[in-house]
Amino acid sequence: MNTNVIEVTDLRRVYGGGFEAVRGITFSVARGEVFALLGTNGAGKTSTVELLEGLARPAGGRVRVLGHDPYEERAVVRPRTGVMLQEGGFPSELTVAETARMWAGCVSGARPPLEALELVGLARRVDVRVKQLSGGERRRLDLALALLGRPEVLFLDEPTTGLDAEGRRDTWELVRALRDGGTTVLLTTHYLEEAEGLADRLAILHEGRIAVTGTPAEVTAGQPSRISFELPEGYFVGDLPPLGELGVLGHEMDGRVVRLRTRELQRAATGVLVWAERAGVELRRLDVRSASLEEAFLGIAAAEEVTA
Repeated sequence: MNTNVIEVTDLRRVYGGGFEAVRGITFSVARGEVFALLGTNGAGKTSTVELLEGLARPAGGRVRVLGHDPYEERAVVRPRTGVMLQEGGFPSELTVAETARMWAGCVSGARPPLEALELVGLARRVDVRVKQLSGGERRRLDLALALLGRPEVLFLDEPTTGLDAEGRRDTWELVRALRDGGTTVLLTTHYLEEAEGLADRLAILHEGRIAVTGTPAEVTAGQPSRISFELPEGYFVGDLPPLGELGVLGHEMDGRVVRLRTRELQRAATGVLVWAERAGVELRRLDVRSASLEEAFLGIAAAEEVTA
């Protein structure tokens, strides 16, 4: 039995005027996996997700969701999926409860509307009109409606935009619980820490193509770690141990702050700290950190710009 519930092969999307938003991408998503699509504005994230949701026909390539073409076989695929768009566009005069009941009437096997609202923390806002909700509360309502049908596959397009820190954290916990319950989740997000914390695997899109794909650890592994500190008065970079011997790939200066790049973080950090101890100096503003997804993301974008 094929464990992939989403399979995309050489997928293309072309808009009027010949603009190619998606340029032949290939990836798959396994059952019970959280997969994130990342990229700058215009990278092709939403264009890709809309093809997976069956909202448009691809210009080329092949896409299968739960073994079916989501556009040609929409009647088969749609009842088994949940979709959270960037904007819901619900009637502003309806209350939260009325909106959920209305949407439940359009969904096969819907869970009780109040249950869905409780999942996203809106149970106390059931009598509030949609127009009176904050932007973050509207995103919570969007998510509640996407969950009404107990979907096997859940598409989330920028799910935490407009949420405060608490709301974002609650949404992350809900996504993890859904994943643990067997739901497959494909999400797009601008929050790299969100992808790093939630995604089992991810793909970074750039100008309609996949620049890199893998687990967050695999994607960040190609980027160097960083050490930064403020040099004490009277000391210069040349006073440090030979940087090459510490496994340092390169360095930059910003005033008296030194930034070192290395793929051997423990070795380099130990060498710097031992030097400071022996010299009897304090390294102020000391910051030692492994490579982050943000650095990988920016590095890919910069590399693409250089080769463009």
